Amino acid sequence: MKGVRVGVLMGGWSAERPVSLVSGKACADAARALGADVVEIDVDRDIAHVLKQVSPDIALNALHGPWGEDGRIQSVLEIADIPYTHSGVLASALAMDKQKAKAVFQAAGLDVPEGRLMSRQEAAQNHALAPPYVVKPNADGSSFGVFIVRKGENRPPEKLLDPDWRCGDDVLVEEFIPGRELTVAVMGERALAVTEIRTGHEFYDYDAKYAAGGSVHHVNPSDLPADIHARAMADAVRAHQLLGCRGVTRTDFRFDPATKRLVVLEINTQPGMTPTSLAPEQAAHVGMSFNQLVGWMLEDASCPR
Repeated sequence: MKGVRVGVLMGGWSAERPVSLVSGKACADAARALGADVVEIDVDRDIAHVLKQVSPDIALNALHGPWGEDGRIQSVLEIADIPYTHSGVLASALAMDKQKAKAVFQAAGLDVPEGRLMSRQEAAQNHALAPPYVVKPNADGSSFGVFIVRKGENRPPEKLLDPDWRCGDDVLVEEFIPGRELTVAVMGERALAVTEIRTGHEFYDYDAKYAAGGSVHHVNPSDLPADIHARAMADAVRAHQLLGCRGVTRTDFRFDPATKRLVVLEINTQPGMTPTSLAPEQAAHVGMSFNQLVGWMLEDASCPR
């Protein structure tokens, strides 16, 4: 990477801006350690003009959430003919739209939660499914706007009608899958490991993901059945391939030990990128340092994607 000009895209204006700034700073530091000429770019709506001024050889995309990982910034980079990391336009757009991604997975035989897409106003009126069920934005990340409606609750969440709601008007209402939270990172077309996420929170919400002590990660837990471990690894690669993803992704699952169901929840085309994030943690488990992971992503960058 010596002498290569790397523009690290970070920040942005989605609700995931704080997380992106942390990911971007870590990636920028790693790229500098590899000898790259790094420019940290806090992305705003003038990004096309900024890219023209900076003229990077590679764009390292450390954005999270809408605009940054839904195909739109990828389109800008394609037009500018700048090689970039992670998935391309179509894969990014499909993965961000959870309902469309689910349809692709289900058609290919992967197990996904039963549910339906509806407006948040509809979801707030009456129970769309028999509780327990989950309500989540169709196109957002970091568990923003996710609610679990427990058995016995009389009404759907009133917060769906909050005037400050910033997670879009379309929500997915899905069956609640009890059991264990699993995730698998894929690098290229290689599944790295299976991590079980345990938290004292109601579910793996924003604070559980990012607050100190919010969750505990168990990489390749010894008590996970071998066949479930193998299937999670294979299904993560399959999900990555089905959407045409590139670079590093992370697929989230729920495993119900009572029924042996392993359910694909969603795929994240731009997982958190700090040394303690889930994907880099799995990379470290297979012998790859954070700097090496960032170096691999930069070498993998291309245009078009």
